[in-house]
Amino acid sequence: MTGPQTGPLSFKLASTMESVAEVEAAAEKLTQSAGMDEDESFRVVMAVREAAVNAVLHGNGYDPNKQISASFENTGKSLVIKIADQGEGLDPDTLPDPLAPENLLRGTGRGIFLIRSFLDEVHFRQLHPGTELTLVKHLTPPPSENELKDKPADLDTK
Repeated sequence: MTGPQTGPLSFKLASTMESVAEVEAAAEKLTQSAGMDEDESFRVVMAVREAAVNAVLHGNGYDPNKQISASFENTGKSLVIKIADQGEGLDPDTLPDPLAPENLLRGTGRGIFLIRSFLDEVHFRQLHPGTELTLVKHLTPPPSENELKDKPADLDTK
């Protein structure tokens, strides 16, 4: 399946690291079906994993009475992934800058930074309770026949 889906794939999962692995596997399947190269797929999957870990760990605090939800969609132009928790909520503007000198050696605090670095768009929405992250990676269309014809042939300089 390389074109757009008929609708998003959505599911709810327990607040466990096993659920993070399920979300990660779904993201990998989505990137592969979209025809992404290995490096780009890795970046998207890593960002989705970080969002899921944040939902389970920071949002829901591993609470067995709370769930995370995830949805995955290929619109044909973008991959749109939503990850939500049922926690207290998050204001991304209050997060410390991971590049500030006092934070460089900290073992945590880089997840949102990585997510923003690897994706084209990241949106936060307060759900009351919880937070939903919408992660967007724009798909690069394959070159058209005209673009391929107009491209100069590689010159062999041996």
